[in-house]
Amino acid sequence: MIHLARKNIQNLKPYSSARHEFKGTAKVYLDANESPFNNGMNRYPDPMQWKVKKPLAGIKGVQPENIFLGNGSDEPIDLLMRIFCEPGIDNIITLPPTYGMYQVSADINNVAIKKVNLTTDYQLDVENILAAADEHSKILFICSPNNPTGNSVDRDDIETLIQGFKGIVVIDEAYIDFSSEESCVEFINQYPNVVVLQTFSKAWGMANIRLGQAYANTEMIDLLNKVKPPYNISELTQKAALLAFKHRNKVRESVATILRERSRVEDNLSRYDFVKEVYPSDANFILAKVEKPNRLYDFLVSKGIIVRNRSTVTLCEGCLRFTIGQPKENDLLIEALKEWKNTN
Repeated sequence: MIHLARKNIQNLKPYSSARHEFKGTAKVYLDANESPFNNGMNRYPDPMQWKVKKPLAGIKGVQPENIFLGNGSDEPIDLLMRIFCEPGIDNIITLPPTYGMYQVSADINNVAIKKVNLTTDYQLDVENILAAADEHSKILFICSPNNPTGNSVDRDDIETLIQGFKGIVVIDEAYIDFSSEESCVEFINQYPNVVVLQTFSKAWGMANIRLGQAYANTEMIDLLNKVKPPYNISELTQKAALLAFKHRNKVRESVATILRERSRVEDNLSRYDFVKEVYPSDANFILAKVEKPNRLYDFLVSKGIIVRNRSTVTLCEGCLRFTIGQPKENDLLIEALKEWKNTN
């Protein structure tokens, strides 16, 4: 995929940090102008985060060289645009309703956006997506399970687009751990134009550390590493991720609880006349179409319950998005919805 990258990126000589130039251990480090006084944080972190990538590779069934770690998933989204999209010339394709950072990052980088709406059942409009692409369409963003709708998109349709789209296909799987569908990570071994994004923010319960993952072939990972800041992942973040690996059973338990609670919240939402539709979800949230969405949103806020108002989003008109909380939090939501029903 190097031929698709911008010429200046192809010719870029990346910054070479002290930790890149010297690999191994030494008795005395006088190379990086760090403080010599050891407080556990005085040294720069590993710029390639191998201690994190090696166990993560075992979990995901890939090689460590197929992993890029970023400051959230937003960093690889931004880096991919900077690598492949010439500002003012190239474009990306997004599929509304979808994650808003694709557009924000494109706007920041002066990259045009072509939008092809999902179908009315929130699936990929394959024919129109491929028809919308031109010689300057460099990246196609597919979110599955999709945010804000919660559904997974058809895997065969994804593969058709991978095969037919001439640029990079980014599959954003932030919510894959809540889905019964298989990850598309295996596609990175079959197709050189695929990047799969995942995150520690959702199922891993570590949104605060801002650690995202990109999986791709080594050529693509090399491009991302070429452009990223030298020390983009702090030692604190890396240690937090390593600690999380030791508690994978807790992660599984929390996911199982969220799935049970998702079914309970869905059942309760479906009982109310003011809820017009509850959309199927493979994520840790539920999208529901309701009567008077703005008034209901304000009512919930008055009860100290914050949900996401998606009522003005394309194909989500009249909808609120409910993240699945702990059982006691969901109890409060259910009680508030009962009160709304009885007073409206």
